[in-house]
Order: sequence, then structure tokens, then C-alpha cells
Amino acid sequence: MADELLVETHGAIEVVTLNRPERLNAMNAGLIAAMQDYFRGLQERLEVRVVILRGAGRAFCAGLDLSPDSWPREPGMGGVQAGWKTQRAIATVMQLMRSCPQPVIALGHGAACGGGFSLLLSSDVRIAAPDLKMNAAYIKIGLGGCDMGSSYFLPRLVGASLAAELLLTGNFIHAERALASGLVSRVVDHDALLDAGMALAQDMLMTSPMGLRLTKDALNRNIDAPGFEAALALEDRQQVMLGQTEDFREATRAFAEKRPPQYRDR
Repeated sequence: MADELLVETHGAIEVVTLNRPERLNAMNAGLIAAMQDYFRGLQERLEVRVVILRGAGRAFCAGLDLSPDSWPREPGMGGVQAGWKTQRAIATVMQLMRSCPQPVIALGHGAACGGGFSLLLSSDVRIAAPDLKMNAAYIKIGLGGCDMGSSYFLPRLVGASLAAELLLTGNFIHAERALASGLVSRVVDHDALLDAGMALAQDMLMTSPMGLRLTKDALNRNIDAPGFEAALALEDRQQVMLGQTEDFREATRAFAEKRPPQYRDR
């Protein structure tokens, strides 16, 4: 893994750290490539069951690194073509985060701007430090406020009015308002962020491995379900399938015997 992205393994939990603190973890080509490789690889690494995402230093992620050497252009490539390549590279990270089978718990602190905001939005659960401030910074630099999934996630997470306010202005939303609007699950002291993320991850590990993976899958699919009946149909199929696993039988035995289940992902 590149120096821009650090990965620590704690059993079935991996802690992934954006590691460009001197640039407030702003995204450059190296960091984006490392994130693509990591999240794409999770499809085949089912021994990893939960991912915790955080940023090193004073901020979670200040967005796109706009310094000239951060996104080298291939010789002879036009400006539009180079911009499209960069745009798609970053968007792919968000897609990979949503499609990986592991829940992603994001720990937000300091600034989460532009692409950093979208990294938080693309995560499954967000825990904030009191100093977290987030914004759709793109509109502040002459672009549109809808970028990197922001126009998809925000209305679903906080409703149309607050989403429009944030995307049309680029104004910051701070931890307290984010908690009140449901954008983050809780606010904890900065020093307690990792402990809170690990505790939540441990709660997730108490579930069956396939049950956890399919729950994330169903949540992703049913947020766009065409209706209630379609959502129920997916849930029905998921439950019938999980009911045929060895882990389901182990869970029922453990419940009757008043002991923790010993899951084997079978």
C-alpha cells in the first residue's frame, strides 16, 4: 500500500488512514490510486469484515489537491480529457466504497471539504469529532455544488431542503447541526473517535459474516427501490437464503444455549 494510505489490521477490522497530513489529506493521484486499489481488493478479502476510515493530522480530508504536480497529465492529453480522467478516478473511489461488501465507518474531524465530504457521504456510518465541518466546496471554486455523489447522497440523508442549502451555497455544516439532521450518528471527543469506531465495529462483528454483507447490500439497493413491494421482495429472498446457512443454525443453537455464536461464514 502506498505511503498516502495506511492500513492497520485488527483481526477482522481494518483501520484505513488518509496519510497526507501536511496537505490536510487532500487527494492527489497517488492517494486516489491507493484508495481504488484498496476498496477494489475488498471484494476478494472477506476475512476483513468492517473498515474504519479516518484522516491523519488536523483534518479528515480537505478535498482535491489543486497543486500543479498532484495530477500529472499524459503528454499530448487535452485539458478536457485530463479533467475527465481525474473526475472519473475520484468518482470510482466512491463507487467502490458503496459496492464493497464491508461496512465502512468514517471518523470525521476537522475539515471535510469537497471530495472529503463525499468520502464521508459514501461511508455507511459517520462518527464526528466536535470540530468536524463539512461542505460541498466545489461551488466555491466556480464549479457546480453537485459532485462526487453529493447530489445523490445528501437528499437521501438529510432531506431536500438542507441538501439544497448546502449544495447551492457551499456553506459549512458543523458537527452539532450534522448530528441534529442525522448526517452523523454521534459526536464524540476527538481522542475518543477511534475507540467509538472500534466499539461499533465490534458490535458489527457479533453478526454473521454473510448476514452483515447482505444487510449492506440490501440497504444500498432498497434506498433506490421502486416501491415498498420491491423492497420486501429483496428482503424476503435475503432472509430465506440466510436461513439456509450453517451460521443461522449455529446462531439459533447459541441463543438456546445462552452463549455467543461461533460463526464460520458457511
